[in-house]
Amino acid sequence: MFDEPIKLTAAGRTDAGVHAVGQVVSFVAHADFPIDKLTIALNSALSEDVTARDAERVDSNFSARNSAIDRAYTYVILNRSEPSAVARRWSCFEFRPLDLELMRRAAADLIGEHDFLTFCGVYPERGGTIRTLQSLEIERDGDFIRLHFRAGGFLHRMVRIISGSLLEIGSGRRPPDAIPGLLAARDRRAAGLTAPPQGLFLVEVRYPGFSSKPAGGLTWPLAAGAGV
Repeated sequence: MFDEPIKLTAAGRTDAGVHAVGQVVSFVAHADFPIDKLTIALNSALSEDVTARDAERVDSNFSARNSAIDRAYTYVILNRSEPSAVARRWSCFEFRPLDLELMRRAAADLIGEHDFLTFCGVYPERGGTIRTLQSLEIERDGDFIRLHFRAGGFLHRMVRIISGSLLEIGSGRRPPDAIPGLLAARDRRAAGLTAPPQGLFLVEVRYPGFSSKPAGGLTWPLAAGAGV
């Protein structure tokens, strides 16, 4: 469309099978292309699995990655005795009953600044493994359980490994007071299994004066009242 090489910078990277409703991408290009036509042009060319919601011109110093204040992810779990053919692409299925109070007690030990090496899939090339988890809220909505994470930055597969560990705690396979020991271990082998990718959503990236969360609110299965 721009007839020149384009280098994209994304707010965050996701594994295959993970979803995003609030991804942000920035790039530098000439100014000739009408910005008000860009989303229409992009959606006519993109695959059906990717859609552009909006496009804006920004300051030359803006970076979708480096200008972000924080990011929010939601992990969706379908928790009942039988799976769903409809929800299997957008949620993790767990047939064991989950005790949310045990999961919340464990989640409280993850809030704040910690070395999250135990919950890291691949060690980062730079920056180390210390991160600050601002919040981790857990809610039930019918058969769905949602884990809401917010932090300035996340390690590789950090949300999925934490989710897998909390699933073990909620189902009684690991004690709720295990988190401090897992953090101190600084060993990926100490934590639970990496939760499946299809339950994970990047839902929001915040910048000064802007949020990427959809203005009309989140849709199924992130919205309240979802059922299958």
